[in-house]
Amino acid sequence: MDFNQNKNSPELKNEIKDIVDLILSDYEKGRDVDKMDVYNQPDRDAVKDIVIKLIRIIFPGYYRDKVYKSYNDNNRIAVVIEDVIYNLQKQIAIAFHHSSEYLNATDSTLDCGARCITHEFFKQLPKIREYVDTDLQACYDGDPAAYSKGEIILSYPGLTASTINRIAHELYILKVPLIPRMMTEYAHSKTGIDIHPGATIGKYLMIDHGTGIVIGETSIIGDNVKIYQGVTIGGLSTRGGQQLKGVKRHPTIENNVTIYAGASILGGETVIGEGSVIGANAFITSSVPAGSKISMQNR
Repeated sequence: MDFNQNKNSPELKNEIKDIVDLILSDYEKGRDVDKMDVYNQPDRDAVKDIVIKLIRIIFPGYYRDKVYKSYNDNNRIAVVIEDVIYNLQKQIAIAFHHSSEYLNATDSTLDCGARCITHEFFKQLPKIREYVDTDLQACYDGDPAAYSKGEIILSYPGLTASTINRIAHELYILKVPLIPRMMTEYAHSKTGIDIHPGATIGKYLMIDHGTGIVIGETSIIGDNVKIYQGVTIGGLSTRGGQQLKGVKRHPTIENNVTIYAGASILGGETVIGEGSVIGANAFITSSVPAGSKISMQNR
């Protein structure tokens, strides 16, 4: 290869044209990776922006907005709420192209469905904030290294991940395609904590440190559960692939359970009884009764 070749030379232009033609012809094979329907895919940056603004709505006194300026706090938040309503509705309408329910729907039907779901989601914001407030309290009560709740809100990845998950979970319940998972994967990339939006999580969740935590789609987690870094609440096997869709594949964690770092709890029939303590690096594939203390043993 001649690295000194003039960029305007006919030889270089022909070489570039050949490369472009090669790649464009590769798009004609009809595979999933060849789709060109870019305008029917939700915008990842727009979804990320929605998440960030929803966090501002949940914690109105902690995150500054560089765009909206107002001397009245209620007016400031009202503008952000209206902005998110508009943009979330827009992204949900696009996501509906991936739903069998809206397979042949008109744009008007898509917009109407997106508007109804967006409004229903926002009606759940007080409940989401109630649950987030309990998570904040659990983090503060459970961590002697926390000197204020503001410190937790602004710097703890566990609270960030659980807050985004609670947002995404409500959209998941409303059967919004793609967007809930995009939200939790944004949280995953930001915090290292991977919680599927389908997971059902009670109040007063404390995620301590958090990096490497995985919580699967059909997990059920009760109230006052404390989870340390590296914990997996996962499926026992995924060899069944798509045949396992809709089947409970992940454990149930009852109230007042503590799970220490590196523990793996697997299987849809596995129940961790109330008040149990699961020690670091424990590997559990069957149920344990209430009040159990498990450490470094296979079950």
